[in-house]
Amino acid sequence: MLRHLNPERYGGPRDASSACGIARRRFRKADAMTVTIQPFTDVLAPHFHTINAAWISTMFALEPHDEEVLADPRGFIVDRGGEVLFAVAPDGGVIGAGALMPTAPGCVELTKMGVLEAARGTGAGGLLLAALIEHARAMPGVDTLYLLTNHRCAAAVHLYEKAGFRHDAAIMARFGGDYARCDVAMRCPLEKTDA
Repeated sequence: MLRHLNPERYGGPRDASSACGIARRRFRKADAMTVTIQPFTDVLAPHFHTINAAWISTMFALEPHDEEVLADPRGFIVDRGGEVLFAVAPDGGVIGAGALMPTAPGCVELTKMGVLEAARGTGAGGLLLAALIEHARAMPGVDTLYLLTNHRCAAAVHLYEKAGFRHDAAIMARFGGDYARCDVAMRCPLEKTDA
């Protein structure tokens, strides 16, 4: 369900440096049932940066391409026909973010998907992933949804596999060189649904 997010309702300070509002408390599995998915707004953009920079820099090094996209999601994703979605907790705190970034004709990369550490294991990531896949299926002219990741992101790889992504050598050969950390490439079948 998409609804407008009142910027005054973030759970904590209004800037993204607050770790998106709920880092000081543990997000419960029951809370995931009431998570809402919000579309991109310039007000939410700092959360896209904060959530993704946190997990990437904890496990890897931020690469130049990461920094460009995180600094300007509107320019690199939204204005090019892509989508950025946010998972928002019942208290209004942004707990997750992910994007669909057009990379070639008919191809969209599921990229920069992360959930705050406090919300991991609750189902919020699965809800965000399902919404991103649904949006990719509705994008005109898109027939390839893929992602690039690393085997060290084992929980994420498992989540992607559960959602229907399959390891794909052709995707690795075509797009895998975009990130130094990439050693896993996956593709999700996009059966279009009639809306």
